[in-house]
Amino acid sequence: MVTARAAATFEPDGRSASAARGFVRDALLGWGLPEVVDDAVVLVSELVTNAVVHAGTAAEVSCLREEDSVQIGVTDRHPERGLPAFAATPSAGTEESEHFADAEGEGGRGLLMCSALSSRWGVEYTAGQKTVWFRLPLQRALPGTRYALPQAPGEVLPSTDGPVLVAVVQLDAGGLVRSWNADAEGLFRRTGAEVLGSPWAELVVWPASPAGSLAEVLGLARWEGSYGIRRADQRTIEVYGSQVRVLDATGSPATLCLLVQQRDRAVLRTPDRVTVAGVPAGGGIEPLELLLESTPTDDLSTLLQHTVERARDLLDGDASYLLLTSEDESEFEVRASTGLPAGRARNVRIPLDTGPARYDSARLPAVHEDLAVRPGAVPLLAGTGLRSLITVPLKVEGRLIGSLAVAAGSPGKYDNEQALRLQFAADKIALTVENARLAERERRRRGALSFLVEASDLLAGTLEHEQTLALMAQMAVPTLASWCAVYTLAEHSRTAELAFVLHEDEERIDPLRALLRRAAEPASVAASGTAFWNGPAEALTPAEPAGLIGETVVLPLSARNRVIGLLVLGTRAGVPFRQEILELAEDLSRRAALAMDNSRLYSERNATSQALQRSLLPPELPKIPGVEVEVFYQAAGEGNEVGGDFYDLFPIREGTYGFAIGDVCGTGPQAASVTGLARNSLRLLAREGLAAPQVLTRLNRAILDEGSRGRFLTLLYGELTPLSDGRTELSLVCAGHPLPLRLRADGKVIPAANSQPLLGVLEELELTAEQLVLEPGDVLLCVTDGVTERREGQRMLGEEGLAEVLTGCTGLTAGAVAARVQRAVERFAPEPPSDDMAIIALRVPTQRRG
Repeated sequence: MVTARAAATFEPDGRSASAARGFVRDALLGWGLPEVVDDAVVLVSELVTNAVVHAGTAAEVSCLREEDSVQIGVTDRHPERGLPAFAATPSAGTEESEHFADAEGEGGRGLLMCSALSSRWGVEYTAGQKTVWFRLPLQRALPGTRYALPQAPGEVLPSTDGPVLVAVVQLDAGGLVRSWNADAEGLFRRTGAEVLGSPWAELVVWPASPAGSLAEVLGLARWEGSYGIRRADQRTIEVYGSQVRVLDATGSPATLCLLVQQRDRAVLRTPDRVTVAGVPAGGGIEPLELLLESTPTDDLSTLLQHTVERARDLLDGDASYLLLTSEDESEFEVRASTGLPAGRARNVRIPLDTGPARYDSARLPAVHEDLAVRPGAVPLLAGTGLRSLITVPLKVEGRLIGSLAVAAGSPGKYDNEQALRLQFAADKIALTVENARLAERERRRRGALSFLVEASDLLAGTLEHEQTLALMAQMAVPTLASWCAVYTLAEHSRTAELAFVLHEDEERIDPLRALLRRAAEPASVAASGTAFWNGPAEALTPAEPAGLIGETVVLPLSARNRVIGLLVLGTRAGVPFRQEILELAEDLSRRAALAMDNSRLYSERNATSQALQRSLLPPELPKIPGVEVEVFYQAAGEGNEVGGDFYDLFPIREGTYGFAIGDVCGTGPQAASVTGLARNSLRLLAREGLAAPQVLTRLNRAILDEGSRGRFLTLLYGELTPLSDGRTELSLVCAGHPLPLRLRADGKVIPAANSQPLLGVLEELELTAEQLVLEPGDVLLCVTDGVTERREGQRMLGEEGLAEVLTGCTGLTAGAVAARVQRAVERFAPEPPSDDMAIIALRVPTQRRG
């Protein structure tokens, strides 16, 4: 049933399209139907342009209001021209597909837009005229809520003169041109054959815009604004464009772009809410000034907080809040509030459109006269006792960026005029807010890069497995999350083992660890990538601390084509993850996974090296009657390589003992093989009864037999026999090794042997044993070159420096002598030693010990 009717006729001139837009806008707003204004104006503008500009006839626009819809028709007087055709057609068998099939001519943009925006449309032919009509469904008016409407809409109409070219271009999801009408050929001066399939980016000159890059804008549902186009002669002209996101005939996303020259922008441009003089179109409404000169505009948080506080004060409200859209424009985030309960608005996410009712849309200003009539209409205010509410959108170049709201405790406090005042104020600050938000995003981006650089440096600074796990958690908390847990996965295992837990509140670490041990297995959650995990929340018991668990996300730690662990991040109760935080966490997880795998491999290698190193050293030293023995050994570096230094002390026969200290050239497995060969050969040959020179000669032959695997070896080998009179007899061979030093009881230090050729180089060796008797109180000190070649810059400890240190050890026990030499080496330079170090101290006590 028709409840209202309006009609007007427009002559075929350049102003007809804009005048028709104003007529339809006035009619619909006058009927209280703002929710369909935008769609109706876009469609009427296109259809009137087709009738007036292309068909060259007057156009009659009729608006019919029905109970649940609005039907608008555009009638022209030249039906024999037919309908414009378009490449994309509706599905076969529908009423609309028949019209498309019969269509021919120069564009078809109006019919495609009707198909995309309206619930139904059609074409009717009668004698001498043709009518294209479309129907828009109406939303049921909700009690307690209404839109804030201008007092006198459409009083100021845009104007243009001369012929109007309205180019219509359809782009596919990849930004390629798929359709090109005749006006587009005239505007661009390029034929359809030239441009079909070409990237849109090559045909336009996109300016720096708060709306984002060209690719980002093409993904928006609606957008309008100015940019440049390149004509065939490479000239650039400025155009005004309006675009809408639609589905093509295959159901794939597409973008429909309408363009006019900048001078004809009134054809497409949404009418301003204020007159040229800056007076609101409502007439006489006093605007609000939300920004004072003292308000900082470079700090987004401060700017928004000042805005909500001033909006609340100017409208005498009890509370106010400001929402900003997320980067993907799918939801709002509460960024500032005043007058709301503590913690109510912090980090709250709200869907951009809360439901099918467009009266709840944040894209239009609205007045909620009494929230009690619609419980739950605004979940953010539930339970606050606030009854009246105004919400107005913040838009930049037609793109929604946020919403500003003011609320009061009493019902019916706000009316249409106050909503418009707030809307005008929001329009004035929207660009300032967007600029501040873009600056904040840039700071966040740079902060994220700095965070990742620092994380990479820290992770690269250690190869300790446990320390790497701790670093991963410490970097995530509290920058990315309130708590973090690291799980490890053994090779060929599907069971994740909890390895490290960290919470920003140290008192909650143990309860969190106990909760995670009870929770379900997280490994399967992240089988296909980053995923949210409900395990901790489901494992909560009433005894757990309040607010312990909010959102939990599991990120796989993948390195070298294998998942080696899981990084689990969690927030406090009621705090969701922001998308940029999740993206940053994924970047961190990739770096952490590689560092974690490196530390695991290093730890395994280190453990293997240490086990091998221990196998090359004697498990324990024999006790020699009448001789004090002390040995000190220290491998350089972090123990990841098997050192070339070694020592040994072993019984040869009753009353006689062999000792050796040596240094194999190099480190690693090949050096270790020579070390093992030398140690085992010395014991075997000495126990065969061979003299010291013969022992070393045969060892030399064994090393040379190793061929390319061999390494030259410096070695001090000796045999000692304690005598009954308290002295000790020694037989020494020093094969290229640092000379042993003898400390007499009177404090004099002398070499105890002469240097002979090293092993593993010459085929034939002539070695001789040197005999020595240690008197009571004498000390024999044997070291590797890690002691004598200790350096600080150009200085070196050397044999003279070692002798000087030994001189001060007169009267000390063997253990004290070894300790003093070791301290002297450590203190010679501030840097830690870079070479392995072995020390053997033998002392004949002044009194025999049993």
